[in-house]
Amino acid sequence: MFESIAIVGATGAVGQIIRRLLAERDFPYQKITFLASARSAGTTIEFKGETHTVKELTPEAFDDIDLAIGSTPDPVAQEFVPWAKERGCVVVDESGYWRMDPSVPLVVPEVNPEAALAHQGVIASPNCSTTQMVLAMKPLHDAGKIRRVVVSTYQATSGAGVAGQAELVESARAHLDGQPVENKAFAHSIAFNLIPQIGSEKHAGYTSEEMKMVYETQKIFSDESIKVCPTCVRVPVSNCHSESILVETERKITVPEARELFAATPGIKVVDNLSAGEYPMPKDCDGDDATFVGRIREDLSCENGLTFWCVSDNLRKGAATNAVQIAELLVKSAAAV
Repeated sequence: MFESIAIVGATGAVGQIIRRLLAERDFPYQKITFLASARSAGTTIEFKGETHTVKELTPEAFDDIDLAIGSTPDPVAQEFVPWAKERGCVVVDESGYWRMDPSVPLVVPEVNPEAALAHQGVIASPNCSTTQMVLAMKPLHDAGKIRRVVVSTYQATSGAGVAGQAELVESARAHLDGQPVENKAFAHSIAFNLIPQIGSEKHAGYTSEEMKMVYETQKIFSDESIKVCPTCVRVPVSNCHSESILVETERKITVPEARELFAATPGIKVVDNLSAGEYPMPKDCDGDDATFVGRIREDLSCENGLTFWCVSDNLRKGAATNAVQIAELLVKSAAAV
C-alpha cells in the first residue's frame, strides 16, 4: 500500500472526479494531500467526511508522498513530475507531456497492465479518444490481429474543460436569441455546428489530436505495424466522446464472435439492437466508467473488416477512472510481493 498519496490538480474537473472515485472505490491510504496552483491553494476540500486545505504545488509538497495522481496541463506536468520522482514518489500522470517518452509506460489497465509494473517512477494515461478505442480494439486484436483502423471521433466539449462546456451552453443560447457569439474555448461557434479540427496542424494534414491516436495506439499495443487513420471532430455535446471505428483484421471475425468478445471484455458494455433503436448514446453513457459498443456489423468494402460505434465518458474512463485504475494496479502489485 502507498501510505501517503497526493492528487495534483485536485480542484480541476478531472481532479474532482478522481477524488470522488478514490472515495467510492475505497482506495487505501494513510494520508492524502490535495495539490493545486497558487490560485487554488488555501481553499478547502471535503473528502470522506473531513475538511482538507489545498496546498500549493511546489517541489517540497512531494516530501514524504509515495504516490501522486496528476491531472494538469502539459507544462505543469513537465515541471512537477521530476520534483516528485526526485523524492521517490511514483506518479500516474494524466497529461500528454510524458506519454510518448520511451521510458514511460502508457497504460490502459484492461489492455496492457503489465506495462505499468515496468515503470521508472512515472506511468502515463492515454488521451481520452485513444483510451476508449484501444479498449474496444483489445479483444479483436487478441482474436484476429488488427492490421488497420479507420476512426472518426465525435468529441464532446468537456474535452476542452469546463470552459468548453460553458461555451456550448452560452453559444447555443446566443444563437437561438439571435445574438452574436464570442468564441473563446473554440476557434469557431460550437452551437449547432461541427468543428473538424481538434489540436494544431501536426503532420501531413493531420492534427495533433489525430496523431496522438496513431502514436499512442501503436505504443500501447507495442506494435507499430497497426495502421491508424483518424479524423477528430468537436461536436455540440456536453460530455462523452463517440467514435465510429472500422478495423481490418488478419483473421476474419464475424459479427456474432465480435459481440461475444466485446461482452466478455472487462470495461466494455454491449448495447446493440438496431431494430429496437438500442445503441450507445452520450446521454446514456454520461457518468459511467464503462466503454459502450454497439452498431456492430461487417464492413461491406473489406473482406476482413468489422465496424462498430463506441461511446465513453471522456472525463471518467477517458481520464480520471483510467488513472485511478492504474494506481489500483500498483497497489495490487505491491500487495502481491
